[in-house]
Amino acid sequence: MESDAATMSSSPKQLLSVTDGVFLSVGMVIGVGIFKAPSIVAGNTAGGMEFLFAWLLGGVVSLCGALVYAELSSRHPETGGEYTFIAHGLGRGAAFLFAWSRMTVIQTGAIAAVAFVFGEYASEVLRLGEQSAAIYAALSVVALTLLNFAGTLQSKTLQKVMEIVLIVGLVFLAVAGMVVGSTPKPAAAGSGGGDFLFAMMFVFFTFGGWNEAAYLAGEVREPRRNMLKILVGGIVAVTVLYLLVNIGYLVALGQGGIADSKAVGADVMRLVAGEQGAQLLAIIVCISALTTINAAVFTGARTNFAMGRDYPLFEKLGNWRESGSTPANALVLQGAITLVLIVAAAMTARDGFDAMVAYTAPVFWTFFLLTGITLFVLRYKSPAPAEFKVPFYPVTPLVFCTMCGFMLWKALAYIFNPAYGPKFGNLVLAGLLVMLAGIPLYWFARRK
Repeated sequence: MESDAATMSSSPKQLLSVTDGVFLSVGMVIGVGIFKAPSIVAGNTAGGMEFLFAWLLGGVVSLCGALVYAELSSRHPETGGEYTFIAHGLGRGAAFLFAWSRMTVIQTGAIAAVAFVFGEYASEVLRLGEQSAAIYAALSVVALTLLNFAGTLQSKTLQKVMEIVLIVGLVFLAVAGMVVGSTPKPAAAGSGGGDFLFAMMFVFFTFGGWNEAAYLAGEVREPRRNMLKILVGGIVAVTVLYLLVNIGYLVALGQGGIADSKAVGADVMRLVAGEQGAQLLAIIVCISALTTINAAVFTGARTNFAMGRDYPLFEKLGNWRESGSTPANALVLQGAITLVLIVAAAMTARDGFDAMVAYTAPVFWTFFLLTGITLFVLRYKSPAPAEFKVPFYPVTPLVFCTMCGFMLWKALAYIFNPAYGPKFGNLVLAGLLVMLAGIPLYWFARRK
């Protein structure tokens, strides 16, 4: 890790514009979910209108969360995101536990999960042996960590390029589905629409990641004014794009065809351009995964940096590298932990993506819920008006907290529902135990 004081500065620079923030936010949300989740959602909704309503509802609820985060960011426009919000609202102990969990479970596990999907699709183009997906996953983490280590300007430029390619690809997929679609297949008779709440779990998963924009507050120009534009603009852009893509799926395949598809995007592309279209889709998915990984690497290290400033035990993480304006040590540690998770998942699980989702989900939704509760606490502690206030308070944050509680309940079902099998239950327990290990660590770090 780098320690030369000459290369370090005491604080981040405000290098990011609103456009930069929206690009990072959209890139964090639009990941592999849009190529996986629609089949499950279609199989658990009654008709095309309900299918599209599920995606619209996901955008509305996520917008409620974005408004909550916008007020929190206007109150505390500092690098650190939820870590900063929870520290001000619920205390340093809860904030430390969150930062520890994000460093060891939430962010690193999410990066590993998406990296495995990148590895699976990259292996369709060029296979690297029996552990090809894991090898590609590790290479992507190393490469993007090094890019972010080089500097903020380099990483945000690559993010824009990859994301433009991804958005163009998704728009093409949507339009092609609408124009070249075959005779749609109706939903299976007697399906009864399945479980709408189960469908919403996957919709919310696909919308996940918009909160990452909050970690940019310390590096955004005029954050008290611009964080609202970034958070809301990112969600609106993602919702519109998701609706377009799912309309394309629906026109091309029909709800029954979507529900029966194991790779809905690839099936639509086969209608457009045969097997070559499926190969093109694999490349689009790879680009999608890389944009998500890059944004997650960029934002994830910011929490470690914030924790390093507050606790001598982690003081090296609080060093900010002047050359490139980046939290260098925090990036290195984050990359190392992610590589450990990739190796562990490759050795113990058949599907690295599913393993990492099970490992991270309950911990992630626990702290998402606590962040929503933090707004109520801060309003009580400091009733003075903030620069931005959530409209329709308290209904808006209550909608957000209800969604978080629902997702936490669904995530814990891996432990208590034997239908999921012991593998997922053990992974959920592993994530929870690592989170709880942060409690004694906090007492030690506080004493030191």
